[in-house]
Amino acid sequence: SQKYFSCFISGVSVVQYSSTVHTHKPHFVALHCQEVGGKNYEESMTHVDSFVKELLSSDAMKEYNRARVYLDENYKSQEHFTALGSCYFVHESLKNIHQFDFKAKKFKKVAGKEIYSDTLESTSMLEKEKFPQDYFPEVCLLLLLLFRHAFDLVNIHLFHDASNLVAWENSPSVYSGTRQKALGYVLDRITDQRYDKVPYFLFGDFNFRLDSKQVIESLCSTAIMQTVRAADTNEVDKVIFRESDNDRKVVLQIEKKLFNYINQDVFRENNGTLLLEFDKELSVFKDRLCELEISFPPSYPYSEDCSQGKQYMNTRCPAWCDRILMSTSARDLVLKPETDEKLLTYDNIGPNVCMGDHKPVFLSFRLTTGAGKPNAHKHKCCVVQ
Repeated sequence: SQKYFSCFISGVSVVQYSSTVHTHKPHFVALHCQEVGGKNYEESMTHVDSFVKELLSSDAMKEYNRARVYLDENYKSQEHFTALGSCYFVHESLKNIHQFDFKAKKFKKVAGKEIYSDTLESTSMLEKEKFPQDYFPEVCLLLLLLFRHAFDLVNIHLFHDASNLVAWENSPSVYSGTRQKALGYVLDRITDQRYDKVPYFLFGDFNFRLDSKQVIESLCSTAIMQTVRAADTNEVDKVIFRESDNDRKVVLQIEKKLFNYINQDVFRENNGTLLLEFDKELSVFKDRLCELEISFPPSYPYSEDCSQGKQYMNTRCPAWCDRILMSTSARDLVLKPETDEKLLTYDNIGPNVCMGDHKPVFLSFRLTTGAGKPNAHKHKCCVVQ
């Protein structure tokens, strides 16, 4: 039987993306990006179109004869602007791929290559929402019929930790609570009664952070804490942890946008897995969301210096912000008993090169059509975050 492979990816450079595609040879690729145009999108949005053109014309994409690209570039409409980019590529060997039309409420066959940008409100082939300001999430939803399976692909960007000082005040932090509220809102939204319930993959920048208070207590268990307050407001300006001996060497210094720990190796050794016990934000949703085992280092915040591909910036505590999550029914599609574990990969992209402040992550797996039927075909998929 033919074997097809799907790859889901989030946020990526063309060279490293092409390398991943060449390695895994997916027949369907879903690529989700956040902050298209970068943080200074008003100045940099013009580069997005060039990126897409380079991506579509790259050697890695030669055998993909169908594509759908959705770029929210209309930054002048702040009420609706999400800066999300969602790209989907179908290999020429796949014959019948359909996409749901949310207005007509029926599936339509995918043919050719189409790019939607500036504003996404004009197409009925996706649903885009920027939720209320007290929730902060930005979401883009598509429903595909792929390999005789219907499932949703959801691009998401949740709110970040605005201040390290605020984040470590409580366990869990106030920011964690905001993200929990927002993610719950999103899950309720994509599983409501408007459409039939189908398996879904939810991947993007969740901005999940380690429990700051508990991490700091662990990293600085024997250190002495010093608090520095601003002269004009008397508010805490920085927190310094020093060794009790060894000339009172500084172990960790925290400011609003500074997290300077003495030994970054702790976040890289064994892929930082010793710190996974402090990665708790997803646990609230354990009955609704699943994830494969994490075996890569925290995906954020990497140095943007091109010569420092493995170095973290001293701005935030490293964390697994970028994730590929799925419903329990989607997990059952991915983790079939006959699945060869060697063909199942959840990893990052460009571990040794500069990829910006976020390392993209991807999930590759084989999706079986006609599950439970004799001679069922296997299809390779790749999801990239």
